[in-house]
Amino acid sequence: MRKVNAIAAAILLSVGGSVVAAPAAMAAEKCPIEKRQSKAVGQSAAKKVQKSFEAYQEGNVDEAIAILLEANSRNDFDKAYIARMLGNFYAEKGQMSTAIKYLKTAVDADILGGTDHGATLRLYADLLIQEKKFKESIPVYFDWMAFTCKEDAQVYRRIGIAYSELKQWDKVLEVADKGIGLSDKPDKGLYQMKLTAYFNKKDYKNAINVLETMVPLFQDDKRLWVQLAQFYLMTEDFTNSLATYDLAYRNGFLETAGNITRYTQLLASNGSAYRAANVFEKHLKSGLIEKKEKTYSMLAGFFHNAKELSKGAEYYGKAAEINNDGKLYLRQARLLTLQEKHKQAIPVLKKALEAGDVNKGQVQFELALAYLGIKQYKAAYERCKLAAKDKKTAKTAKSYLAYIEEKARIYNVAL
Repeated sequence: MRKVNAIAAAILLSVGGSVVAAPAAMAAEKCPIEKRQSKAVGQSAAKKVQKSFEAYQEGNVDEAIAILLEANSRNDFDKAYIARMLGNFYAEKGQMSTAIKYLKTAVDADILGGTDHGATLRLYADLLIQEKKFKESIPVYFDWMAFTCKEDAQVYRRIGIAYSELKQWDKVLEVADKGIGLSDKPDKGLYQMKLTAYFNKKDYKNAINVLETMVPLFQDDKRLWVQLAQFYLMTEDFTNSLATYDLAYRNGFLETAGNITRYTQLLASNGSAYRAANVFEKHLKSGLIEKKEKTYSMLAGFFHNAKELSKGAEYYGKAAEINNDGKLYLRQARLLTLQEKHKQAIPVLKKALEAGDVNKGQVQFELALAYLGIKQYKAAYERCKLAAKDKKTAKTAKSYLAYIEEKARIYNVAL
């Protein structure tokens, strides 16, 4: 309804009214839109215009268009005026190419009254950008500002969109700053435009400056906190990145598995492996982070680094079971051995051997140590001999053979 009323008001003003010319001395100081006099269309065209307008008011847009197309326009003003009306009507029907054609005719004539010409320039520019004619839209927007003597933040924003599509990043920054300066309240779109421009220029330092301005202005926008943390990460400012991720997490702004993962990795690499493990485990259990070999293995690593060997062994085991991974079983067994849980380590080491993709000599030697830990000297001796046959473990295994033999002699165990 608002759109109908706006068009109706514009048409009525032009058909029925006129503007009195200002004195010459004042006119020189006036804006072009104020100096441009309005006048009524010719008598013949006026009848068609009025009839078309009435049809439009009744909701018959097609009829309104048909009436105008029959109009016999005898002068340039009438042609431009009718072209403007047709442009508006076709735009309302969604026939943008045709609307643009008629609006261009009206604009190029440069003869309509001030208000009408200004409105036509603006609609023409808006339709051009809507139809992705970005290069063509820019000068029309500047013409509108020059003609109306208005600088409008949203117009600068639209020009910025056009420059962005053309990848003219320096010009994007220029118009975004002008728009920000004109805005009554912070415009997130204009700031985001600046951020995108700096990012595409690979000017990450200034991108960070923009985000540091945006975060306090738009504190509830969760994405900005994450973006700022990521930009700090890109510039290897790990301290600020972690601090920002931490604030974002405590405020509930990290809602994706990827963000939780990056946050916990930063925690772990900055000496907070235990907190990393607890945060990661919480979201793994909640289902936000998918339970798979990679995530179980990552969590095991966090607990391992935090010296929580029991938890580390537990999650290495969960990771190993998914794809029957011998290397992960070996990691689990080594953590069990470090806790002197030799009896538990033995079946895990056997799983590692069965799974394969591990150095058999290393696994045999680990088994020898595990059997040695529970004083099964014969089994330890047999495993150690197998380890001695492998080039990687031969030297160490051979040195242990004598030790096991001595232990067996002391405890009177036949090897």
